[in-house]
Amino acid sequence: MVRVRFWEQVRAGRAVAPASWAVGVSHRTGQRWFAEAGGVVGNAPGELGNRYLSLAEREEISLGLARDERVGQIAARLGRPPSTVSREISRNGGRERYRAHRAEAAARERARRPKTAKLAEEGGNPGLREYVQAGLDRLWSPEQISARLKLQFPDQPEMQVSHETIYQAIYVQSRGALRRELAACLRTGRALRTPRRQTQARRSRIPDPVAISDRPAEAADRAVPGHWEGDLILGAANGSAIGTLVERTSRFCLLLHLPDGHDAVAVRDAMIHAIHTLPEQLKRSLTWDRGTEMARHAEITLATDLAIFFADPHSPWQRGSNENTNGLLRQYFPKGTDLSVHNPEHLATVAAQLNDRPRKTLNWLSPKEKLNMLLSKTEHVATTT
Repeated sequence: MVRVRFWEQVRAGRAVAPASWAVGVSHRTGQRWFAEAGGVVGNAPGELGNRYLSLAEREEISLGLARDERVGQIAARLGRPPSTVSREISRNGGRERYRAHRAEAAARERARRPKTAKLAEEGGNPGLREYVQAGLDRLWSPEQISARLKLQFPDQPEMQVSHETIYQAIYVQSRGALRRELAACLRTGRALRTPRRQTQARRSRIPDPVAISDRPAEAADRAVPGHWEGDLILGAANGSAIGTLVERTSRFCLLLHLPDGHDAVAVRDAMIHAIHTLPEQLKRSLTWDRGTEMARHAEITLATDLAIFFADPHSPWQRGSNENTNGLLRQYFPKGTDLSVHNPEHLATVAAQLNDRPRKTLNWLSPKEKLNMLLSKTEHVATTT
């Protein structure tokens, strides 16, 4: 009778310890009962508990779907929230492939405890481990890896894993899931997860700047490709630099090689060379901060016909894509290092890797994939008009 009351407490949502104390047994006894039942919250012999859908309810869902009923109708008949029924359907194949007995079996499998971690060396999924490790070796973030797994293996839940699970596999050594040194492949390279510090942008005066308020509206809403944001990332003691250009719509980036310094003349020459490599439909505008390296912006515009606008002082969010990209680039070019040692070939390799990374803001397409889609669309419109 005591054990029955213990399970009533657990089903009501109480944790094992307070449930044990409420019925007058020790925490250790409650843990033993919980473990004997498979570690399932609300478990009882042959049942998953009232907070879980029963087999009968799943059969009712299946019948409702066969009758082409709405989720709200099915939920109302079961006395369950619509979100519960919607989640049950989506995680078990959707409306077309939902089957009650398969959903019930999957629910029981998910409820089993203890679970073997998907990324564990023993008992885990070796194919999934290899994919995750390969993604980290390519400097993809755990969130990027998780999203791409869902895109590539939509019908294989065993080949999907959350980004939080990947982080835990890296940081929690006792799990033995992924190589500890893979922490160095994360953007921050930190051994512990900590909040990112905000980057402080450099600001200074330049002659005759055209304010960002004069930039075309099409640049602000990212509707048309060809509008860029730019900046410099600086090396040790500000003695070296690499120029960065980011296309606003696709987040495609170009890197400027500046081996002889980063004054206005060097930046002008590198900028003109980079812009001349672009197709005409990608030469619409450039937005930069107010650093003196852009003092010759008028000469760049004259040579390339690219309009250049300048962000307001102390407003890095006005070049958010570039600020974010510069943060990504610090994984390749750490602060306090000499950036002049990187040759043009290495810069091209880094840019290619970055442009091949899936991005959350692009619905997990890569900048390269997004830019190709935009250019194909532009060319199609041009040929049909």
